[in-house]
Amino acid sequence: MRDFELLVIGSGPGGQKAAIAAAKLGHRVAVVDRPQMVGGVSIHTGTVPSKTLREAVLYLTGLSQRDLYGQSYRVKDDITVADLTARTDHVMRREVDVVRSQLSRNQVTLITGTGRFEDAHTVAVKDPEGREKLFTADNIVVATGTKPARPASVEFDDRTIIDSDGILNMDRVPRSMVVVGAGVIGMEYASVFAALGTKITVVEQRATMLGFCDGEVVEALKYELRDLGVTFRFGETVAAVERHERGALTVLASGKKIAADAVMYSAGRQGLTDELGLDRAGLTADKRGRITVDKQYRTSVPHIFAVGDVIGFPALAATSMEQGRVAAYHAFGEPVDEMDELQPIGIYTIPEISFIGRTEDQLTDACVPFEVGVSRYRELARGQIIGDGHGMLKLLVSPEDRSLLGVHCFGTGATELVHIGQSVMGCGGTVDYLVDAVFNYPTLAESYKVAALDVTNKIRQIDRMEH
Repeated sequence: MRDFELLVIGSGPGGQKAAIAAAKLGHRVAVVDRPQMVGGVSIHTGTVPSKTLREAVLYLTGLSQRDLYGQSYRVKDDITVADLTARTDHVMRREVDVVRSQLSRNQVTLITGTGRFEDAHTVAVKDPEGREKLFTADNIVVATGTKPARPASVEFDDRTIIDSDGILNMDRVPRSMVVVGAGVIGMEYASVFAALGTKITVVEQRATMLGFCDGEVVEALKYELRDLGVTFRFGETVAAVERHERGALTVLASGKKIAADAVMYSAGRQGLTDELGLDRAGLTADKRGRITVDKQYRTSVPHIFAVGDVIGFPALAATSMEQGRVAAYHAFGEPVDEMDELQPIGIYTIPEISFIGRTEDQLTDACVPFEVGVSRYRELARGQIIGDGHGMLKLLVSPEDRSLLGVHCFGTGATELVHIGQSVMGCGGTVDYLVDAVFNYPTLAESYKVAALDVTNKIRQIDRMEH
């Protein structure tokens, strides 16, 4: 008899949910993680601190109230790093407590240390004192997550030249910063620091940013960020970063030079699999440290599963949680629905972006006809009350069967609002449901009704012409 029926390596969103799901099914479960990392990267350096930092910045700068109270409005004049970390530390401590109590309440054994495979059923755990102990399990879930990728040509010093982990440990708010890479993480931090008053320059080798988002929404975000003083350098690569006494000089391949207090690299992320001893379990990882899995999250070794960021796209806390639950059910032959292709994406820039379904470009490329309905926050009473005149909601609707093909939100509460569209799409509803539904007034949710009326009026005009 093995020590556990399920052993999970990593206690982030994916690992934690896998462990709890298996425990709820009545199995003996253990989770291995480093003592200072309970809750995983998500709680310590990723999702939770970055979103808390954003909330602290929005509150302390009074940014979202300036439409109402004028451009000079601030809650606190001199915002220090201590002001920001007070809030992030508080939330992180609370969240770690929540994870610990959930694991203990469900009688999941928490093994402190770093795990690596001895063979396909055995994991060696090295405790903080360096002692090793072996644990055996019928099923194993790898949920080790990722770390920021660090290009070999860059000399990171965690002070002037940093990655997205180092940004949380800065000792002061930089007056200027270069952000290399206009992906999700790069743009989230660029907008947070721009809101603080940092002069931001974004360098991106592609011709645009967030290419998987709706083009109109990306344009709106660019406009808002330029308004906060952000400079964009698209189609540019960084040739070198020189460290100087008073900051860093970023040299671009085109010959441009940018002086700044700090440089943040956001060059994607690398799977934490180097020290796992995957070969001993009969597994391999790709050059980004990611493990390949099937639709059940099984690796090439049937009783070993992998979930979360370590398997690659979409690498979101939300999807990782669901992957963990689904993997645990498959491990014990419990019936479970396959994970839906339809997943919401949330990007916590300032203002935030969220969408579900397809974009206009994707539908156009696939020759799928669609009609667009738009609602702007400035036309909603709630938009005026909260002082957000820039937000918008966009519905993409099939004129043939009136189903929703995509929902794109930009502005306050976008990541919450998108779930109304998700529910309608997931239940196979049509735009007519939104036309007929009564929404609380004044709310931002009312934007669904406005956009639905807009799009059905357009469809009606086409129908009238044709008949």
